Amino acid sequence: MLVWMTLTHLPTIASIFVNQPFGFVSAAEGFILLSALFTGRIYFRLAEREGYQAMRRKVWMRTLRLYAYHASLLAFAFVVVAYIAAPGGKPGLYNLLDFYFAAGARRAFLDGALLIYRPPLLDILPMYIIFLLFTPLALILARRIGWNYILGASFALWFAAQFGLRQAAYNLMAHAFGLRIPLNEIGSFDLFAWQFLWAIGLWLGVRWASGDLPAKAWARRFTIPAAVIFPILLALRYAVGRGIELGMFEVSFDKWHLGVVRLVDFAAIAALLIRYRPVLRPLSIRPLVMMGQASIQVFCAHLLFCFLGLAIMGNAPMVSGWNQLLLVGATLAALVLTAWIFRKSEAKIESGSLASTRRQLAPQHLSLKTTPVGGTEIPPRDPAPEHH
Repeated sequence: MLVWMTLTHLPTIASIFVNQPFGFVSAAEGFILLSALFTGRIYFRLAEREGYQAMRRKVWMRTLRLYAYHASLLAFAFVVVAYIAAPGGKPGLYNLLDFYFAAGARRAFLDGALLIYRPPLLDILPMYIIFLLFTPLALILARRIGWNYILGASFALWFAAQFGLRQAAYNLMAHAFGLRIPLNEIGSFDLFAWQFLWAIGLWLGVRWASGDLPAKAWARRFTIPAAVIFPILLALRYAVGRGIELGMFEVSFDKWHLGVVRLVDFAAIAALLIRYRPVLRPLSIRPLVMMGQASIQVFCAHLLFCFLGLAIMGNAPMVSGWNQLLLVGATLAALVLTAWIFRKSEAKIESGSLASTRRQLAPQHLSLKTTPVGGTEIPPRDPAPEHH
């Protein structure tokens, strides 16, 4: 997903071919669902092991850490990128920060710090941060009232988003609180719609952690419908604009509001990927695995090269000639290097946490070794490693 997203965002000819090549699905859907899936799995297990208060504290610490990454990216964009774009010779960069230039640095910094102003390319991470901020509440409520109510409320928000909830909320905020930022500057993604994908991912992650996620069985049952849906939507994806127009149905295919067709297409592709996972296993090469293990740092690094690409292309519609190959090659190499550096760092943190956990549980292990039940000695169990 990170490599796919990177090739889509870099202003090269590759972006034309990798922009939704598998149908009405982009890397953003996979990035958000997988992030929610592992968040639900890891922090539910942590809550069950250490308590929900400890889980909430660690989720919020991770949220603060991600916010620091986002703030650093914003500062880089508002200081370095804005300085390069200000003369006006690089419209790609200038258009990226047009609100910054129109409203002024002070207001842009304030609205950006409050996650209100979310420029293009810098709007996925704030969405992730907002969803992560409310994740402890979702997990706690799900424990008390069950997931049916959580998913039902989430679906209701998504459904309302298809009929203009975002615009209505914006109008209310503008009237009640004097919100003066244009709607298009608060991010391309409709959070009221995309939260549904995050809620589904959390639910699946919790089921996975509980040993109650029959993904393979579901994929087998859905294989035939998926095998029908996928090629039809794939053909339609390439037919749109070439004699076929969506017309009044365009809202159902809309990426930013996560239209219903996109959800169906994403589910179909997911079912086929799960069903034929052994065929795709060779793709799990070491560099891709490392990128996944340091996904946030790699995501932030790819944005820096997107800024670089926009600066290089100047007035052209994209980077041209050999510069395209150099930009793509340098970007991918830098992403692998970033992943290697931060994976080593994360490994040290995890190793220290695991050693600390084992020291804390040592007395418990001793008591377990000497506590007979029904005349049978219970062997000690290794503590579950702390996940990050």
